[in-house]
This record gives sequence, structure tokens and C-alpha cells, in this order.
Amino acid sequence: MAWAARRPMSMLAAAGVAAFAFGAPPAHAARRIIVIENMRFAPATLTVKQGDEVTWDNEDLVAHTATAKGAFDSHAIAPGGSWTYVARAPGRYAYGCSLHPSMKATLIVEKKP
Repeated sequence: MAWAARRPMSMLAAAGVAAFAFGAPPAHAARRIIVIENMRFAPATLTVKQGDEVTWDNEDLVAHTATAKGAFDSHAIAPGGSWTYVARAPGRYAYGCSLHPSMKATLIVEKKP
């Protein structure tokens, strides 16, 4: 019985070591998703904290990018694909799709408290 009680904790510890070893974001970091669909980014404006992960999921029928000059560039995200960015520097980032200039959105990165 004592072994069974300790087993979940050891599994959690192993998962934490694996997450650290493979570069996963810290446990306090949030994971946010932006969906690309119908030639739009949704939500069009997203506010995150430093260290949060932002993933763009392309649910459209064509490739798109998430590109903010001088800050980040996903390159082409294929239909059904995704791209993840870790928001490191605070600021307001206007971004868009370099393949479809009418697609625009904003990512706001706030300082970690």
C-alpha cells in the first residue's frame, strides 16, 4: 500500500524532469492558442505574459505566416499545421501573414509580475 501511495508522486517528479530536459516552458507559463481560419487570426488581439507560449493553429485551406517584423516569423504554416512562439520581450507586436497582407492582428506581451 505504501508503494502505491508514493507512485503518483514519483511519476510527477519524472514528468517534471522530462519537461525541464526537453525545454518545456515553466509550469507557471500559460499556453495560448490563436486560430487561423477564414483568412483571419482569432482572436485578433491577444494579451499574454512574458514566458507564455503562443501557438498559431492553421485551420485554413492554405498556408499562412505569423510575422512581426524584427520580433518573430513563423514562415509558412501549412494547412492543419501549427507554430509556437515563447513571448519573451514585453511590447505590442503588430503582426500579419506575409502571404496575405490583409490578415493583421496584435500580440501584446506584458511584463511578468
